[in-house]
Amino acid sequence: PNEAEPLPENIKLDILYEDEFIIVINKKSGMVVHPAPGSPNGTLVNALLYHCGENLKGIGGIKRPGIVHRLDKNTSGVMVIAKNNFTHINLAEQFKLHTITRKYQAITWGVPSNQTIEGYIERHKVNRKKMSLNKLQKGKFSKTKIKVIKSFQNSSLIECILDTGRTHQIRLHLTSINSPVVGDEIYGKNKINKFSLDRKNFNKFLILKNFPRQALHATHLGFYHPTLKKNMEFNAKLPEDMSNLLDLLLKY
Repeated sequence: PNEAEPLPENIKLDILYEDEFIIVINKKSGMVVHPAPGSPNGTLVNALLYHCGENLKGIGGIKRPGIVHRLDKNTSGVMVIAKNNFTHINLAEQFKLHTITRKYQAITWGVPSNQTIEGYIERHKVNRKKMSLNKLQKGKFSKTKIKVIKSFQNSSLIECILDTGRTHQIRLHLTSINSPVVGDEIYGKNKINKFSLDRKNFNKFLILKNFPRQALHATHLGFYHPTLKKNMEFNAKLPEDMSNLLDLLLKY
């Protein structure tokens, strides 16, 4: 059987930059990057096929035309997409060599210390939708630097700088230091009940517990443009839902 080709769909994109070789977008939360079981349409790929036309087809594969890297469905932020094969191969190599600069902001439970988190990430043995972190050199090496931007007693706004870009890396790393990302449905749910015991910050606890998605946003992406032959950097400020959450945390 042949893979079904994704179809163009008229879905609005938040475009930060575009030329004939690349397109840089600010992906909204809730959008899946490419068609997969359970998400056959309404994806970023469907939107890109409509926006870029026939030229995008076949670049990097039928199901993922132009896609060089991914963000989780409920993670928002900056992404770059290749519009031809030369650019796709070159950008993919930059990601592989970890020469691309990537920064994220996350709202986490607890107040972690500024630190570097390392470990190896592999597919979870039981739940195949999850990844797991180990120090046994099983899977792929991962490394994240974290810095606290602001503390809210029972939670924090932090910056994460990626040295590597593994599946669910930030979410796993933050869970491993008992500061899971607020709203994460897969990782760290068993670590948040202790925050309900803090009566002084109980209102904050309820606000955080009811946040409907993982509070994670890709704020910065920097790479070398393979055709224009220059370094480029793109930034996307926090989306409205995360900004509103921060305002509520300040208020209470």
